[in-house]
Amino acid sequence: MTSGRLEPENLSGEARHVPVLLKEVIAALDVREGGVYFDGTFGAGGYSSAILALGGLVIGVDRDPLAIARGQSVVDGAQGRLRLVEGRFGEIGTILAEFTAMPLAGAVFDIGVSSMQLDEAERGFSFRHDAPLDMRMSASGRTAADILLEEDEETIANILFHYGEERASRRIARAVVVDRVTQPYVSTLQLAQMIERVAPARPGELTHAATRSFQALRIAVNDELGELLRGVIGAEAALAGGGRLAVVTFHSLEDRIVKQFFARRSGRGQAPSRLLPGEPVAPPPTFAAPAGQPIIAGEAERRDNPRSRSAKLRFAIRTDAPPRGADDDLARLTQLPRLRPRRG
Repeated sequence: MTSGRLEPENLSGEARHVPVLLKEVIAALDVREGGVYFDGTFGAGGYSSAILALGGLVIGVDRDPLAIARGQSVVDGAQGRLRLVEGRFGEIGTILAEFTAMPLAGAVFDIGVSSMQLDEAERGFSFRHDAPLDMRMSASGRTAADILLEEDEETIANILFHYGEERASRRIARAVVVDRVTQPYVSTLQLAQMIERVAPARPGELTHAATRSFQALRIAVNDELGELLRGVIGAEAALAGGGRLAVVTFHSLEDRIVKQFFARRSGRGQAPSRLLPGEPVAPPPTFAAPAGQPIIAGEAERRDNPRSRSAKLRFAIRTDAPPRGADDDLARLTQLPRLRPRRG
């Protein structure tokens, strides 16, 4: 980790990257000069640069060491108002303890893989290039190839079905387990060609047959749903009263976690009722979630940036109530359910 605390300085240099829903995210954060903001998925620095341009101080975090290396030019232009940290945004509490004693004015997470990672063939996120079946956002942990080699057939099928909504999950998992006896799956093209063979795309489908499986493996490799939940719970503890939390998701499971988190923390959908004797009083809301969500990209952005087509932004405003911490019901949303027997 880069050490040192934030000091307000003037920003020089220009934002060089426009991420999904940039204007909408910055509006949701309601950036204030001198406020400290946590960019949990720094990427190419688009959100951070926009916050800096409005006078905010930023702690930018990314688990990808290449993103950290590329981001040094943004650090150089920020003149002390940006600290860049290699780490996971789920570790927000530990990271903030090192870099600032101030409560956060805002936090933003852009969930999922970046376009830069997709373009780096050697990372194995995409089947557009033949490369090692890796998919790790960081430089440690199990790869996608490891999962396909080590997990049993049911677990592989559960990963593909739950994280990728792949209808042919059992058929693909069976092929993986049979084939790996003599030839384990170690490359992106090798896996994509097998999926195309055993579960070809239906007539009229615009996406490649392997798209859902690659998404599912990436989510599993990086524990993306667990990391998301740890991040929003950590942000709840770190935000000042009136602080803003903004989350951009690209997958229905991600959006469901964020939607349920804000609903449970804001008391939305909970009808007031007279308590029964001995019934505990519900804790006060820790967030207020404005109406009109989720926010999606406009027509022009969807046309110019295909990644924005599935993006959903949700945000909420922190109250002064104490943080609630872990939530078992929300944690279950991040876990693999057991699949019921099905054909496929």
